[in-house]
Amino acid sequence: MCGIVGWVDFGRSLAQEQSTMRAMAATMAQRGPDAEGLWLGEHVAFGHRRLAIIDLPGGGQPMTVGPDGALGRGSLAREGVIRDGSAVAALTYSGEVYNYRELREELQALGHEFATTSDTEVVLRAYLEWGDGFAERLNGMYAFGVWDGRRQRLVLVRDRMGIKPLYYHPTRDGVLFASELKGILAHPEVEAVVDADGLRALLSFVKSPGQGVYRGVHEVRPGHLVIVDRDGVRPRRYWGLHARRHTDDLDTTVRTVRELLEDIVDRQLITDVPLCALLSGGLDSSAITALAAVALRRSGGGPVRSFSVDFVGQAEHFRPDALRPTPDAPYVHEVADHVGAAHTDIVLDTAALTDPLYRTSVLVANDLPNSMGDLYTSLYLLFRAVREHSTVALSGESADEVFGGYAWFHDQRAVNADTFPWVAALRPSAADAPEADTCAVDAAKTRNIVDLLDPDLAAALRIDEHRRAEYHSALAEVEHLPDEDPREHRMREICYLHLTRFVQILLDRKDRMSMAHGLEVRVPFCDHRLVEYVYNTPWSMKTFDGREKSLLRAATADLLPESVVQRRKSPYPSTQDPAYERALRDRLAEILADADAPVAALLNPKRIHEVLHTPVDDTGGFGPARRAVELALGLDQWLRRYPVRLVVGA
Repeated sequence: MCGIVGWVDFGRSLAQEQSTMRAMAATMAQRGPDAEGLWLGEHVAFGHRRLAIIDLPGGGQPMTVGPDGALGRGSLAREGVIRDGSAVAALTYSGEVYNYRELREELQALGHEFATTSDTEVVLRAYLEWGDGFAERLNGMYAFGVWDGRRQRLVLVRDRMGIKPLYYHPTRDGVLFASELKGILAHPEVEAVVDADGLRALLSFVKSPGQGVYRGVHEVRPGHLVIVDRDGVRPRRYWGLHARRHTDDLDTTVRTVRELLEDIVDRQLITDVPLCALLSGGLDSSAITALAAVALRRSGGGPVRSFSVDFVGQAEHFRPDALRPTPDAPYVHEVADHVGAAHTDIVLDTAALTDPLYRTSVLVANDLPNSMGDLYTSLYLLFRAVREHSTVALSGESADEVFGGYAWFHDQRAVNADTFPWVAALRPSAADAPEADTCAVDAAKTRNIVDLLDPDLAAALRIDEHRRAEYHSALAEVEHLPDEDPREHRMREICYLHLTRFVQILLDRKDRMSMAHGLEVRVPFCDHRLVEYVYNTPWSMKTFDGREKSLLRAATADLLPESVVQRRKSPYPSTQDPAYERALRDRLAEILADADAPVAALLNPKRIHEVLHTPVDDTGGFGPARRAVELALGLDQWLRRYPVRLVVGA
């Protein structure tokens, strides 16, 4: 896993732009702490920061192929710089292709000779052999740029599910691109401007595909490539979710899910560096940990190493709520014992979660504020601890989106709402609160950050209108079978919304928090073969036992303790320490008292005062007031830390 940057300009020579490319690549240092490489051509320049995972000595980048078929590698060249305008093709690559061994054999049979054992060289030579169609042959998580010297064009490619990030900024004569926003913002000709569209994307809790928040910046959409040549910038989709009739019976379906998971985990265990599993004690992470343990034992690789996150006092003083009915710790330890894992608990306290240094580090890793606060900070600190022992981790992320695990999949009010189901579920109206429960009514009034905004700004942004447009745009993408029953029709839409919109929020969080420490986190449940198969499985089959994630439970039950098989869904943990929210409110009060606070002009002082005087929310991070406070603080910190110019209105 790595960090990449690039610059194409057909109007000038970039052969001497080493200092600019070094500055852009330097922003990716945490993503790639092992090596730096640059390649400078006439109209193109690539930068690369490497996190060495496979073929440690041979996988340097950017990687080029000359007219004679010989490789050049940036990080292995003198001072890590190659200046060569004659390359047939060049690649700056981030990610892992899990089927690279099969592709290598196929390419060798076609006459290609390899100088390394890296998946990077396989990707480069696959492009030379198959052109743009090579993307359809890749299985993995990846984001990269290929320069085709023969056709004088750039091809940007992102994996099917959007596991790895890739942003681009069209310019007058070309394009800039990078793994993270900061790589583009480091270019001297880019100004960090955020307009109304950017603020809407930031505040709506809906991932807008292709929206990069900063003006002029776009994100390569999952399953897409972007072609850049003298004629301009053209996105093209190479993969998407299509409706296909499912003909397997239940037993065959469960068996197929198991076979797919075994193959996926086997492939994702391939690495030349230490590997571990992230274990929460839920069905998803426990299944991946158990499958990894079996595969490692079979190959003689020893016990799987596992890590979990918890909070001081949480196990002893846990309070169940609608989202989290049980604490994680007892299940974590039971699974670790059951599969024979070498397990470590990472226990965090409120002082760490509120430490300004860590909160700033989270912002810098993310480049944008967020409303989930400790859900980001704790993940950042977990990954920091994991990185001391491992370079690669397997995660259970995305199983809920694939198999239908969230509570709102099974809540008819949320399913039938004319909006994204997670928005309907997590943001109830004041009318839902009992009249006597004034605390609940106050909380319902402040459902999200929009309720804390200056009224004129809120009116200009029209967040509800934006969210409605995004919702209907997403629905218009969904393919249906001609004779689908109404229930199956709607649940296909609900699954599509999660797999193309909601999952992106979580994959972005996972990527930024892990790569801030040079930790590669792999997500087996995002393998496109599994996603396609389960997506087209009828909802009645996905819930055949009357519960969430029925297929996953049935496919892995023999590997797990019965308590975990029967455990209800519990999301990633959040601190319940009231001191945490009190600290947030104290900081917000300080900002409210500071007339020079950059966020002050965006906020409604009266509504903030109301929030500060409502009872402290201890519902585990999803309480509406707490999330609004988190984002208000994040906005202030963002405007202080980044040279952002806000432009809202005409």
